[in-house]
Amino acid sequence: MANAKTTKYDASSIKILEGLEAVRKRPGMYIGSTDKKGLHHLAWEIIDNCIDEIINGYGSTVKIRLNGDGSITIADNGRGVPIGKHESGKSAAEVIYTVLHAGGKFEEGNYKVSGGLHGVGASVVNALSTWMDVTIYRDGLISNIRFKNGGEVASPLKKIGESKKTGTCVTFMPDYEIFKNCQFSFSTICERMQESAFLLPQLTVELESVGDNKKVTYHYDNGIQSFVEYINEDKKTLNSIVPIHGVKNEIEVDIALQYTDTYNESIISFVNNVKTSDGGSHEVGFKTGITKIFNDYARANGILKAKDTNFDGSDVREGLTAVINLKVPEKLLQFEGQTKGKLGTPEARPTVETIVYDSLKFYLEENRKDALTIVEKMGKSKFAREAARKAREEARKGKTKKETKNLSDKLTPPQTRNPKINELFIVEGQSAGGTAKSSRDRKFQGILPLRGKILNTEKANITDAYKNEEINTLIHCIGAGVGQEFDIKDINYDKVIIMTDADDDGAHIQCLLLTFFYRFMRPLIEEGHLYIAMPPLFGVEYNKTLTYCYSNEEFKEFTKDKDPSKYRVQRFKGLGEMDPEPLRITTMSPESRNLIKVNITDAAMAEKRVSVLMGDSVEPRKEWIDENVDFSLEDDFRK
Repeated sequence: MANAKTTKYDASSIKILEGLEAVRKRPGMYIGSTDKKGLHHLAWEIIDNCIDEIINGYGSTVKIRLNGDGSITIADNGRGVPIGKHESGKSAAEVIYTVLHAGGKFEEGNYKVSGGLHGVGASVVNALSTWMDVTIYRDGLISNIRFKNGGEVASPLKKIGESKKTGTCVTFMPDYEIFKNCQFSFSTICERMQESAFLLPQLTVELESVGDNKKVTYHYDNGIQSFVEYINEDKKTLNSIVPIHGVKNEIEVDIALQYTDTYNESIISFVNNVKTSDGGSHEVGFKTGITKIFNDYARANGILKAKDTNFDGSDVREGLTAVINLKVPEKLLQFEGQTKGKLGTPEARPTVETIVYDSLKFYLEENRKDALTIVEKMGKSKFAREAARKAREEARKGKTKKETKNLSDKLTPPQTRNPKINELFIVEGQSAGGTAKSSRDRKFQGILPLRGKILNTEKANITDAYKNEEINTLIHCIGAGVGQEFDIKDINYDKVIIMTDADDDGAHIQCLLLTFFYRFMRPLIEEGHLYIAMPPLFGVEYNKTLTYCYSNEEFKEFTKDKDPSKYRVQRFKGLGEMDPEPLRITTMSPESRNLIKVNITDAAMAEKRVSVLMGDSVEPRKEWIDENVDFSLEDDFRK
């Protein structure tokens, strides 16, 4: 702690950050982080400006190019950024790209709907770039302005030609001193832009990666119906896609939904083309409306008797895939936070609820066969939910001796009972479990060995999960229930860590466990409690010092300038082969281990990949593996 008597605090201590300096000083305040996610946020800010033009009827095309030097070019055929002189004396273009909270979305009438209202996007991108080049096609002219060093004007706005076309083309080079160890990902941008194309049938997206000569074009005439079809293409569906459209309270609602024979719901929502990953008032309205209409239909048709309880919301949404897209006028638009992950507009809830209820009422009356099939599935879900609740209650009360014995036979618990610090390591097999027990910190680390491969929960429901011994043990260890009954507040461990061998079996077990947690304990992932341990692949002894390498690349880098005769290499093919001390240092000790936090950055893509990789269809899984996985049959090191 600093000495209070020597610490100077007076008028000279107060610093005013001029212009974009504040952004460079604290980039995380504006884009969330300076990792790969933050880097791509720069692209999203410029892309969202293009999309806003198209949403409002100005233009139809967005072109994106990843350049070989690490820069990115984003162009649209909208109206073009204004080029006239602003009241500040600067050109309007310069103001947009250099002044925070400057933009055309504050003035009502410029944009009917818009995803970005804070006016910080383009200027923040400029602030975090080493250079930016903006070419504007407007008023029959081609104009250009260039920036350097995080927003300094390198070349003022000037006319460079004439053209009848309109639009804006922005090329920028992120400051890779800020965004270290990351580059733009073609696949990440493709996923985001494919979503935009689904949401806007009038949009055509053209993407190109110069470095590896990749090109792709997205355009979907059927909009979000194509989105639902894409998500469900590897699943067995129970009905045709139901389109829902309506306008109420100046809010335009578009929804497409379809039921499958799976046990999981997938609801993806957007507002003005911005993904609301944390939901909000529109999702609440959707869930309320769909639950109410199916209960009313079931009772009106004698499926639910007077003595029966209503379907729960989880029963109604089991197997449901739905894409919700709202267009909300600026005057009503309220996001919670700069990240825009949750809609706060109160008018959205009753609007969506009413439109969903009325539209589905008509659909169910006109499509009785599909309606009965869907309601029958809800009945089965209700039965399974009630059975799962009973099983949970029994588990919580510890009534069954068998469950208690299974847990005591397998789990090596930590000495403390503090769920805020305790960690649970899920390890592969008894051998690895024995080593892990010797390596752990007994105070706060528990060990749970698994025997063999667990149930593939992509093809199972909650009752099946309870019947599986390994899954049942996991549920009891974590202690917070399962499925819709899962309550994150009741977890016994702050960190649940998957620790498997670095081989095919270990990778498969990882996938099975991740599928289980994704399907039945998703809040564990969403709240940041699930991790994957990264044991080393190699131990290299050189000059009497042991160094651990966690990848082939790291091994190559460490040994490239060393005489092979002067170092000794050990390849760790299984956790059971490691001695307790190396395992403790490299994998289990909080001071020195490497952990990967599991998170869900894109719900639609996560749903799609889980279905492809863990579902029944072999061909889509084979295609994905062929395109995305690089197999090596040999150890890549010198003996």
